[in-house]
Amino acid sequence: MIRAFRGGLVALLVSAFGALADDLVATRVADGAELARFSVPQGSGWCVLWHHSVKGFEVSDCYENRAGRMVLVWSHLPDFAAGLDHIPGRGIQTSDGAGGYFIRNINEAVPGDAYILRPGLGPVDHRLRVGAQTVSLSAIAPRARVRIALVGQVEK
Repeated sequence: MIRAFRGGLVALLVSAFGALADDLVATRVADGAELARFSVPQGSGWCVLWHHSVKGFEVSDCYENRAGRMVLVWSHLPDFAAGLDHIPGRGIQTSDGAGGYFIRNINEAVPGDAYILRPGLGPVDHRLRVGAQTVSLSAIAPRARVRIALVGQVEK
């Protein structure tokens, strides 16, 4: 009886508060193929990296798992090149000391804890980096629609 109660309680908590998200998963939208999966426990983070298509420098957008939500925390932009800018009121812009800038304290939850990215070809090289692990989405799914999502234990 205690085991049944505990199972029911877990099911109730998951339905009331959502699953405890702990995996970052990249899937190809067209066929649902899983391209990458990383463990990202609550409080840990990851970055999406790519090279600017004109200037070639690396840009990064970094996220964190905050209580099961995908939250954009900070970005690094080495230059004020085409398409890159700070939106006033969205984080705090600070110098990186090398001609570029960080946007810190963005703290913006991603709607639905997922978004679609279309990885660029060749030198753009869109990548997911979690700790010391990096996967090039451009190498495995160039120009495909790729869903990047923070998913919970019940979605595995």
